Amino acid sequence: MDKVKKAIEVLRQGGIVIFPTDTAIGIGCRVDDKKAVERLFKIRKRPENKPMLILVNSIEMAQDYLLPISQEIKNKLIKRYWPGKLTIILQSKIDKVPNLVRGGTNTLGVRFPDSKNLLKLISGVGVPVVAPSANFAGEKTPFRFEDLNPKLIKQADYVLNEEISLEKNVSTIIDCTVTPWKVIREGAVKIN
Repeated sequence: MDKVKKAIEVLRQGGIVIFPTDTAIGIGCRVDDKKAVERLFKIRKRPENKPMLILVNSIEMAQDYLLPISQEIKNKLIKRYWPGKLTIILQSKIDKVPNLVRGGTNTLGVRFPDSKNLLKLISGVGVPVVAPSANFAGEKTPFRFEDLNPKLIKQADYVLNEEISLEKNVSTIIDCTVTPWKVIREGAVKIN
């Protein structure tokens, strides 16, 4: 069985997988499995009030989990930077996204990555993947598999270890739930 298919199978069954993204190495689970989300938070030792982003394979998939997206956001951000290294914080459909993923808020960080295998993975799972970086809270973001903490690896159900070359840059995060929009984290995408 190829590695991506194996990762899809593990995620479908509620497992936790470590995988490369187009920014850093991620660790994730399916968004609609509350137990898997809780386990992911425990594994990463992440405070429950800190939200995690989701990865989608299309604008349509994103819209299934969000309140209607304004034309301005579509024109100025989505059409320009997706697929890519921009995470956009928008108003969430709170009934579709576990409270833990949203950090207790009504907003959600969403990214449509630019990675063939990652998009294949999300498509195979059929729902967005909750995907923070593969590190314990407070540790450095891993950009190579060699950078991963062995204790974290042991707690994952599968590691999709593929040769990749990353730019060593995280995604840019922009909050579009405030006016004016606010860049929360500078990263690979420069927004002017």
